[in-house]
Amino acid sequence: MRPWRHIAIEGPIGAGKTSLARLLAERLGTGLLLERPEDNPFLARYYAEGARHALPTQLTFLFQRIEQYRALAQPGMFDARSIVSDFMFDKDALFAELTLADDELRLYGQIHTEMVPRLPAPDLVIWLQADTDALMRRIAQRGLAMEQHIAPTYVQRLAEAYGAYFERRPELPVLAIDTEGFHPLARTADLERLVAQLQGFVGPREALT
Repeated sequence: MRPWRHIAIEGPIGAGKTSLARLLAERLGTGLLLERPEDNPFLARYYAEGARHALPTQLTFLFQRIEQYRALAQPGMFDARSIVSDFMFDKDALFAELTLADDELRLYGQIHTEMVPRLPAPDLVIWLQADTDALMRRIAQRGLAMEQHIAPTYVQRLAEAYGAYFERRPELPVLAIDTEGFHPLARTADLERLVAQLQGFVGPREALT
């Protein structure tokens, strides 16, 4: 296997990021770094009530990521073991642009500039895609109470924001996966198909074949 230092799995809510991160880390024998949305006390309130809780939600996630990535940035952390994560650090700014009012976004930007450590981008981003109807079905099926208030328009805007972000970052290696026909939890062959493409990845942009 090509020695990927950091593979980040990204995509909108309901795309299957965490499930794939767990499977891929186990299959490749890497470390695993996961988001902790359950540790954000403002997230359920944001989903239920919207804008009034957007800023504390974003700042809590930002400080959480700073803590996680500072640990990864310690000398030698990547020397012994690669990492698969179910997020990339840049997603915080992406979400902030979607959720914050202009004055809140300026404040967030100031805090981000002052506090975010300088870290390399992932070696590869696996971008999970699905249409809005499929994402909403998955959100409903997994049955997390705080997610049942999520609006389809929010999910669609988020998916579009990821597309715009990757267009702005043409140098970032990205492997796109249409998850409508990709079911690695149910079909081992799908996971092996992904591993095979990772082995032969040339990039910078590819789609799972």
